[in-house]
Amino acid sequence: MTPRRRAVTALLITLGLVFCITSFAQTVETFVRMKDLPEAVRKTVQQQSEGAKLRGLIKKIESDQTLYQAELKVDGHKRYLLIDESGTVVEIDEEVPFASLPAEVRATIEQKAGKEKVKTVESITKNNVIVAYEAEVSSAGRIREIRVGADGKLISIVITDIVIR
Repeated sequence: MTPRRRAVTALLITLGLVFCITSFAQTVETFVRMKDLPEAVRKTVQQQSEGAKLRGLIKKIESDQTLYQAELKVDGHKRYLLIDESGTVVEIDEEVPFASLPAEVRATIEQKAGKEKVKTVESITKNNVIVAYEAEVSSAGRIREIRVGADGKLISIVITDIVIR
């Protein structure tokens, strides 16, 4: 096999792998209205949004699983509900004040953020237990998410957006 043919073959294999990986991990999100929700999901949204302002609904399809996200405004802060087709709330992401975080969580976020500004922090709740916190930090047009476990251990840091001015 010639060097050029090997290079072309390697490129095609790489492109094929990238295509396969991205097609498996792709999430499709669609804005929906209350009337478009399955009955069980609609009932859950109505119950969970009592006393709150419903700001939006999204249908998410990922790996053959359909979930619905409701964005609520509750007492001046955001709350996101992730609901399965049976109407069960599988995750709640809720804005929380930085000062309210457990000391070990706050310390990890401060260490990983460095001089970057902490914009928002959300608690992530599954099965009625806070399992993690996610802080959005920014500096010089770069936005990152720092995810920390409820025990204060770093889970991940993801660059989510680069703002071009």
